[in-house]
Formats: sequence, C-alpha cells, structure tokens
Amino acid sequence: MEKNLSLRPFELGDVKELLKWAGDERVTRYLQWPRLTTEEEAFAFVRDVCLPHPWRRSICLRDRSIGFVSVFPESAENNFKAYFGYGLSYEHWGKGIATRAVEMAVSEVLKDLPHLLRLQAFVQVENKASQRILEKTGFQREGLLRKYISLKGQIHDVFVYSLLPSDLPLVYSSNVSTIN
Repeated sequence: MEKNLSLRPFELGDVKELLKWAGDERVTRYLQWPRLTTEEEAFAFVRDVCLPHPWRRSICLRDRSIGFVSVFPESAENNFKAYFGYGLSYEHWGKGIATRAVEMAVSEVLKDLPHLLRLQAFVQVENKASQRILEKTGFQREGLLRKYISLKGQIHDVFVYSLLPSDLPLVYSSNVSTIN
C-alpha cells in the first residue's frame, strides 16, 4: 500500500474527500481550524487556505485526500525555522499512514526549503498518538510549554518537538515504515 500513498498540493476536486475527514470532530479536535460542516465551507477552505498556503500538502491514498501536512515557515530573521502540523482521516488511524506521511513530508519540505534548520511541532499533552508519530519520525521532545495554546476556547499545555536536518540520516536509515 505504501506505493499508493502520496503527498500533493490540494486541488478544488478534493472538497468532498476533505469534508469527510475535516468534518470529523475526532480529526479536528487538536487542530487550530474549525470542523467543516458543509461543502461550501470545504470549498472555501481549499480555495482560500489550502491553495495559497506556502507548504500544505494533501495526504493521498490512491489519489484520494485522507489528510494533510502543513509547514508554516517563519519570515525575516527567523526564516530558518518552520512549524509542522498534520491530520489524518480517522478511518486510517493506527495503520502507519501518518508516520509514513510525516517522513515523506519532512524529506520533501527540506528539499523544497533547503534554508530550514529547524522544524518544530506543538502537541497537546493529551494527544499521545501524535507524540508517538513525531517520536517515531525523529522529532525530539524539547519540553513542556504550560498554558501555551488557545484552542477552541480553552488554554492547553503542549509539548514542543523539533527536528533538525542533521538528525535525518541517522533517523531515516534506521526507521523503516510499512503500511498494511
């Protein structure tokens, strides 16, 4: 199945598939963006958020959108770092797909943005699955940020994770992922 997994820019044709997973509270509960409830909202989201985004990719299985990976590069004197995030359709949780998609995204983004020296991700303390994915893909937990993120009206503690390009040869040579 791994050969059927790909990352590509979002397309307007992804609206119906995006609505399936972005309309699921289990998927969006840890995301900054709201749960999408209509095709019109999904269309506007793809058009206004996904398409102009500097580095957002659709995680595709057999070219069907089942999730996303986003990288938000900082600007000016902090352009050496970027924020990393992802989400995956609930029906594909626990199958190794998110782990493989994160590995693919890290490799691609570091080729596309070779000036990056640091990718960083913030993960809510309660989100154990995302912590495991980041750790399996080579991100290092750096610490706890208390009362750091406001999400859907609540303030949360988060762990900060980082990955440096210099971490990759060791990480990806010993990290073999398969998708069943």
